[in-house]
Amino acid sequence: MALLLKEHLTFDNAGIKVLSEDSADGKGKDLYMEGVFIQGGVKNANQRVYPVHEIERAVSTVNEQLKTGYSVLGEVDHPDDLKINLDRVSHMITKMWMDGPTGYGKLKVLPTPMGKLVESMLTSGVKLGVSSRGSGQVNETSGHVSDFEIITVDIVAQPSAPNAYPKAIYEGLMNMKGGAQVFEMARDASTDQRVQKYLQEAVVRLIKDLKL
Repeated sequence: MALLLKEHLTFDNAGIKVLSEDSADGKGKDLYMEGVFIQGGVKNANQRVYPVHEIERAVSTVNEQLKTGYSVLGEVDHPDDLKINLDRVSHMITKMWMDGPTGYGKLKVLPTPMGKLVESMLTSGVKLGVSSRGSGQVNETSGHVSDFEIITVDIVAQPSAPNAYPKAIYEGLMNMKGGAQVFEMARDASTDQRVQKYLQEAVVRLIKDLKL
């Protein structure tokens, strides 16, 4: 039976670059995160080893999906299963590639409610990490992974406080005065610059209040 495998990398360990690029329609900017998505050939913090050939095959599969027009969506934080929850989606993977034993990737932050929260955190200087979510078999003795498949890569908090940033941001937003309205307004943020400005200012205030 395949196991759920999640591997966390911090903003710094993943060498994350936050990029702003012209949108396809030329009417604005899109935000991207680029860096290490999965490490091969070394024992990681979870005492697992992903052989390089397993990483190569998994990365190739993702790229084949992207070439056929399949959208590989990711979430803020990630659940303890392989299902993608549309109400939690914040980004999509645009490409992956190998550099030596390491799998790199690039993801695009989407104008969803959770994507807007991620955008506000990143532009406010919050260092968010990434975490691959996939399935595979693990040898109990050696920790080597086989039959590995990448389902997605999620955006997560730093491991010093696992899962703290997204959960604190969401719950804090819901509990703050006017927070629910901010969340609802985020649904229209992709088309209204006034809403975008209001949302960003509100989330920045929340981040300062939470002292993240």
